[in-house]
Amino acid sequence: MIPTASPVVVRRSPIQGRGVYATRDIAEGERIIEYTGRRITAKEADALCDDESMRRHHTFLFAVDDDVVIDATREGNDARFINHSCEPNCESVIVKGHVYIHAVRDIACGEELVYDYWYVTDDDYTLDELRRIYPCRCRAAQCRGTLARPPKKKARRSSAPRAARSARQ
Repeated sequence: MIPTASPVVVRRSPIQGRGVYATRDIAEGERIIEYTGRRITAKEADALCDDESMRRHHTFLFAVDDDVVIDATREGNDARFINHSCEPNCESVIVKGHVYIHAVRDIACGEELVYDYWYVTDDDYTLDELRRIYPCRCRAAQCRGTLARPPKKKARRSSAPRAARSARQ
């Protein structure tokens, strides 16, 4: 079997630290790389970082499910350097406990690979708090300002009784 060259290389990124770049054209839908590292429990991952007290939020943790987290600081590969963008060209796909990075559109040789981290956080955080704790540096036209999922909008409650609201519809 002839070894194939890696479709990616790590180098400095204008987004954040190091980034991952395509070494050849990558087609939409292509599986590019697996996100690897030591598997730990969610409880162990929580103990590794305290978002509120960290000067700068920076980890190589990827939640596979509610119980398992991949810690790419140990036994991780180049996938851990893929940066976040609010306008991604990749997505993470979890298959049987493995995390793969797939292209969501054609990616040109030399282009930085990025996916939306969409951190799930405490629902009590405001958007301003998320922007402070998890700031985004992607510079995308539609940047939401945070790596985190925006807080869910609270449903507005009408002061009219339910029956009265139904009658108006």
